Amino acid sequence: MRLQQLRYVIAVAEAGSINAVAHALFVSQSSLSVAIKELEAEMGISIFNRSSRGISLTSEGVEFLSYARQVVEQADLLQSRYAGDRTSASRRLSVSSQHYAFAVNAFIDFVSEHDDGSCEFTLRETRTADVIEDVRGFRSDLGILYLGSSNERALQRRFDEAGLTFTSLFKARPHVFVHEGHPLARLGTVRVKDLARWPRYTFEQGPQSSLFYSEEPLSTLPHERRIVASDRATMTSLLRDYEGFLVSTGVRSDEMYSGIVSLPLETDEVMNVGYVVHSERRLSELARTYIKKLNALIVGFDDQSVLVPSKGALRDR
Repeated sequence: MRLQQLRYVIAVAEAGSINAVAHALFVSQSSLSVAIKELEAEMGISIFNRSSRGISLTSEGVEFLSYARQVVEQADLLQSRYAGDRTSASRRLSVSSQHYAFAVNAFIDFVSEHDDGSCEFTLRETRTADVIEDVRGFRSDLGILYLGSSNERALQRRFDEAGLTFTSLFKARPHVFVHEGHPLARLGTVRVKDLARWPRYTFEQGPQSSLFYSEEPLSTLPHERRIVASDRATMTSLLRDYEGFLVSTGVRSDEMYSGIVSLPLETDEVMNVGYVVHSERRLSELARTYIKKLNALIVGFDDQSVLVPSKGALRDR
């Protein structure tokens, strides 16, 4: 099995045509077909169905493709990280996070102080499953997410399977976000039963969506109306312009201070927000610096009433 064969399989699966891939890669169609058939023979499976109507993945091929993508992605990461000038390897930082403004602000502070030479800094605001997978696959140095009573056991099991270690940054009491003119805004403190009649906003979690991957606490509460968004900008616009609500930490981003209020929710639930790192990976100095930026922002939160501080957020690994 060769990497080039895996790249061919991925390209053909995406294009749905051997001829199109051969033309795009400047190789003969026969050479491409032979490379794929040799791989199928070596693996003992049929990756593609071939017919007069074209080519498509078999059920075995679908599974094989997922593994092939992982292998090729890891090979590309190795090449990009270590090929060429080795001095640049120490100037890399990649962070994956659920949708938290403080993670973005800490990243901006970090970049402003370290963008003084050759570097590659990456921040991905993404789904919970992707945060875990990015750190598991070494695509990210650390991932930022939350644990709560409804998801802690399931996510901790997933961390163990992926070889990840969770470290708490802070604990927060759940709050309800609504626009200033919302009827709930007059209550001061919101009870769970007060939420039933209003649409609930949640962040989209993709095909692996489950209650355990939800970014919002109390995700098991039934709601007839649910509106899903994939980014913070859309979520902020929904909060300002529509009658729904979002349950989160109560720590507002800068854009949420205009037209949006944060109300404490009567619940015993506590959001434990922290970061995961791979157990086999020692944090780089850049990663440790970024975590210090996170801690500095947390300490500086204007509304400390929403927080239950966690000690030891930065550990020497």
